[in-house]
Order: sequence, then structure tokens, then C-alpha cells
Amino acid sequence: MLLLLVPAAGAVAPRTTLNDVEDEVMCPTCGTPLNLATDAPLANDERALIRRLIAQGYTKDQIKHRLVQEFGPNVLALPKAKGFDLVAYLVPIVLAAAGLLAIAALALRWRRRRPAEPAAVPDLDPADAQRLDSDLARFER
Repeated sequence: MLLLLVPAAGAVAPRTTLNDVEDEVMCPTCGTPLNLATDAPLANDERALIRRLIAQGYTKDQIKHRLVQEFGPNVLALPKAKGFDLVAYLVPIVLAAAGLLAIAALALRWRRRRPAEPAAVPDLDPADAQRLDSDLARFER
């Protein structure tokens, strides 16, 4: 039983890569995700810092924390999930829920609607009824 626990204790967390971090941080100069940023000097400095931190064994969260220290909180592509920034996460959820409720309400209303009563067929004039009967008799032969 002890042999089964030894490999788990020695397991190492997977290392992060530049590509893994680049799409979650922004270029401070152009305000685009770092993976889409041009060769701005500050973007290149940020990439170099990320590479150095990866080489030192930092995790993705540690790298992002260091980037915030270096470049400020606007370097993160996603806002923090607290305070006013929480609105960025809640508004889409509330809008999606409201849309689903509206669709459900419209579907229930549509299903409960009574079918229209068939239009009353007026009685035929006796002359028209006789002509209809004669026409139908002619086609039955």
C-alpha cells in the first residue's frame, strides 16, 4: 500500500508554457491579448519576462500575479471576480437567464392558445346546391 502512495507524493505539477499564459494577459501598450500583440517593445519585454518566470518554475497563477505587480491590474485579460468587476461576469448570466425565461413564457403561451374555431359554412342557395349536385354527378361517371 505504501508503494502506491510514493509516486503520487512525488508527482510534479505540469509546467506552463508561453502560449498557455499569452492568451490570458494583455499587452500594456496596445491593449490586445499578448498572443495577438504586434512586436511592440513592451509586449516583447512581457514575453521575455514570462519566459524567464517559466524557466524558474513559476506556475501560471504565479506568473500572472508577477505580471500584475510589474504592469498593473489591466494586464489581465479577465477581470477579477469581485467588486465592480463582478458585473462583467454577472450581466451575461442574467441576460441569458432572462432570455431563456422569455422563450419559455412564449412557448407556454403559444401551447395554451386555443385553436381557432372553424369558420361556419353558410348554407347553399337551393339553386346552387342543385347545380353542385349535377356537376358532381357528371364527374362521377
